[in-house]
Amino acid sequence: MSSLIRKLEHFARLSGADRAILERAGSERVRKFGPRADIAREGDRPKDVHLVLSGWACRYKQLEDGRRQVVSFFLPGDLCDLNIFILREMDHSIGTITSVNIADLSREFFDEISTRYPRIIAALWWASLVNAAIQREWTMNLGQRTASERMAHLLCELFFRLRVAGLTRDDSCEFPLTQADLADATGLSKVHVNRTLQELRSAGLIVLKGKTLVVPNLERLMNAGLFNANYLHLEREGRQLDAND
Repeated sequence: MSSLIRKLEHFARLSGADRAILERAGSERVRKFGPRADIAREGDRPKDVHLVLSGWACRYKQLEDGRRQVVSFFLPGDLCDLNIFILREMDHSIGTITSVNIADLSREFFDEISTRYPRIIAALWWASLVNAAIQREWTMNLGQRTASERMAHLLCELFFRLRVAGLTRDDSCEFPLTQADLADATGLSKVHVNRTLQELRSAGLIVLKGKTLVVPNLERLMNAGLFNANYLHLEREGRQLDAND
């Protein structure tokens, strides 16, 4: 749960009571999934909001012939579809990439924080706006950026998001995505993904060792991907306001 709290405190300074209820909610209804498993399938009736406690997951759409488009990645501290309660059925699927622990957050939990914990609600609204901004940026990625720009941009975004959650180590981070995952997220073929990663490696922009990504010079990678972190709203004015209780 610390990843969620760390993330939300970029948008609002939480009180001790705010943190306590988030910690409680993240420990009561926990489920474990293995890698490459579905947490929710398109057509399911949604009941709870899923909070990723650990591991990586993704939101995806799949055609009848098996072709898949990954439309977002979920990292520790991310909520899968904050307003899912209004849907009669899921219009997309959520699947794991690694082993994942999730906490199921009920409608009653959100009713409670809506009436008693306004700072949490304010932070969740900000997080929702950032998620919408990420989707706009992914659309720009697919429609306008070249293959190398597309890949560099995605790697920058993931690195920044992991750093917000406290999950980077200097210039490196966990990176469990396969080339097939990257192909599904960027709209490139696996052959093109392989070629693009080789280009980024040859230019000294990234180092991939097993399941670890190293970014020797983040500014250079940002330039290569035409990456501007403003859509992540990491420096929101007012986020340092104190909570009084």
